[in-house]
Amino acid sequence: MASDLNKAILVGRLTKDPELRYTQSGTAVCSFSIANNRTYTAGGEKKEQVSYFNCVAWAKAGEIIAEYCKKGQRIGIEGRLQQRSWDDQEGKRRYTVEIVVDNFQFLSGRQETVSEAPTETPAGSPESPPDTGNPFSDEDVPF
Repeated sequence: MASDLNKAILVGRLTKDPELRYTQSGTAVCSFSIANNRTYTAGGEKKEQVSYFNCVAWAKAGEIIAEYCKKGQRIGIEGRLQQRSWDDQEGKRRYTVEIVVDNFQFLSGRQETVSEAPTETPAGSPESPPDTGNPFSDEDVPF
C-alpha cells in the first residue's frame, strides 16, 4: 500500500509572541501563529490575501522558537497538517487543523519586526550596513 503525503512548507510572520508550555511529563510545546501573504492581480488591479496558520513545535524546537522569535519576525516552517478535536465548555465538539513543525528557519534578524521599516539613503550617498553589535569587520575575515 502506498503512503499518503502530508507536507506543509510556509514562510510568514508571527502574529504574536510564541507561547511556551510544558506537558505533565516535562516536554516543551510551543504554539504560535503565522500570517502568510499572497499577492495576485485581478482585473488589472494588484490585490493581497492574507491567510493565518496555527502552528505547534515540540521539544527543543519549541523551546528555540519561543526563545528567539517575537511578533512580526519572519520564519520558514516545514511540517505536517494535523487535525485534533476537543469538547468545549458547553459540551460541543470543536475541531482545529494546525501545522506540526518538523523543521524551521529564522528569516529575520533578532531585532527585526514588521513595524521596522527599512530606511532609505539619499541617492549618491554611501550606504552603511546596520549596526548589529558585531565587533568584527569585513577586513577581519580571512578569505
